[in-house]
Amino acid sequence: MRRVLNLVYDVSGALAALFVLAIFLVMLGTSALRTLGVPTGGFEEIVAWLTAAAAFTGLAHTFRNGDFVRVELLIGRLSPRWRRHVEIGVLLVATTFIGYMAWSTFLYVLDSYRFQDMATGMIAIPIWIPQVSFVTGSLLLFIAMLDELIRVVGRHKPTYTAAIEARHARGDFSADV
Repeated sequence: MRRVLNLVYDVSGALAALFVLAIFLVMLGTSALRTLGVPTGGFEEIVAWLTAAAAFTGLAHTFRNGDFVRVELLIGRLSPRWRRHVEIGVLLVATTFIGYMAWSTFLYVLDSYRFQDMATGMIAIPIWIPQVSFVTGSLLLFIAMLDELIRVVGRHKPTYTAAIEARHARGDFSADV
């Protein structure tokens, strides 16, 4: 199960990177078309949808690799015992919140699908299509947080802490700036 979950998190990060690449390619293409005098209406919407998709699909990977903003200044000063308790409390609250967010976004997108909502801009597509990335990203983040909560309750070091320590051991403090 561990290998499957790690693969899912890595795929979510790769998918986010592909969305960022798609943003670059769309913007590059739009610039080239404008230079040639070709109208480019609607590309802004595509870039906006790709940006949201990149942000949300990359959340689980980002969280697992310790790249989320955390209150390390406070939690780092605690004894190992208290740190673990606070870590469990924070993960419990965050997992609950993200679970609610995933469920709410699922219901929202389901309503968009049921009511056949269409994008209101120049590109008329069913709006649930770009909204799926929001649900997917929220669900993956919920799974990652629940996974971490189970690990910490089971007395394992949080994966994000281990990732940060591994970077520091290599002399990489770039994420701390």
